[in-house]
Amino acid sequence: MATVSPVFGTTQSIKGLLDHTIVDKFRDLPQNGKIAAEYVWLGGTGADLRSKTKTLDKIPKSPADLPKWNYDGSSTGQAPGTDSEVYLVARAIYKDPFRGGDNILVMADAYEPPRQIADDKMSELKPIPTNTRFACMKVMEDEKVKAEEPWFGIEQEYTLLNSVTKWPLGWPACGYPGPQGPYYCSAGAGCAIGREIVEAHLKCCYYAGINISGVNAEVMPAQWEFQVGPCQGMDAGDQLWMSRYILLRLGEMFNVDVTLDPKPIPGDWNGAGGHCNYSTNSTRKEGTGWDAIKEQIAKLEKRHAVHIAGYGEGNERRLTGKHETSSMHEFSWGVANRGASIRVGRTVPVDKCGYYEDRRPSSNLDPYVVTKLIAETTLLM
Repeated sequence: MATVSPVFGTTQSIKGLLDHTIVDKFRDLPQNGKIAAEYVWLGGTGADLRSKTKTLDKIPKSPADLPKWNYDGSSTGQAPGTDSEVYLVARAIYKDPFRGGDNILVMADAYEPPRQIADDKMSELKPIPTNTRFACMKVMEDEKVKAEEPWFGIEQEYTLLNSVTKWPLGWPACGYPGPQGPYYCSAGAGCAIGREIVEAHLKCCYYAGINISGVNAEVMPAQWEFQVGPCQGMDAGDQLWMSRYILLRLGEMFNVDVTLDPKPIPGDWNGAGGHCNYSTNSTRKEGTGWDAIKEQIAKLEKRHAVHIAGYGEGNERRLTGKHETSSMHEFSWGVANRGASIRVGRTVPVDKCGYYEDRRPSSNLDPYVVTKLIAETTLLM
């Protein structure tokens, strides 16, 4: 017998109630010159993605061509009901893989509405407290940082959940699958669970213009990873957030939950990380890059506690020194060592240049916070 749901009466899935093939019949209807721009921004938790659609009369050439917009901040935990308007400023444009055509996805950030001042001019927009992009932009626009051309590559791990039971997709309803071992980079039924979503996400990111550089099944069953990068400066944060938005939209279509929790299943199971690969002109320079890497790692060690504090909520459940992680309480680095805070690739000391990987960020990292911290510590300290 089906159990009662407070919304639908039974646990029958929404996917079973909605027929996506009906929507397909309308997908290619002409839009008569109209463009749908889906503005995407971060809500009050700093982790919840929100979006809404604005109709445009022409295709924008750049974010500067897009109008500023607003939303009800009292409904996202970002403003009181008595003064609820929050402004949106367009920052990056991507092709919309869901609507297709000339329609676009817009990454935006949030500001207080402009206030009237004495000389009747409007004040400049002030970022709201949850706008982490603004602080990141300030660092990335510093002349010293721009001169070093920082490249980031972020490895986004995530776990697929049954939307009704909230248990990992494909796991036994009242138990656990076989222990870890056969699932990493796997193929086959019972090992690679949910590949349909992964493949759809890869294609959607290609179409959108996200610089997604790869995907793979992870160590825990129903856990996957995609990599965004290399991206320079602000592009890393913008593209990772938009790739997450695309993944959540695909989860809607498959009626599958996507969690970025850093330790979705307690016990002897791998957690989920957001490892950040990093290089600069100095580290990429042949001959002297290896010395520059060691200098930057020394700077990171000095600010270990600052970085840990900004590397993701609940990360203490993951950074235990087990399951391919370092302990959050001490800093370490090593060549080809996945149990260290910082991993240096095996060929880097040989080539005397290259990049390194900060393995401390969790899967629910805010890429604006993490990339800001890394660039700030290594280039401005």
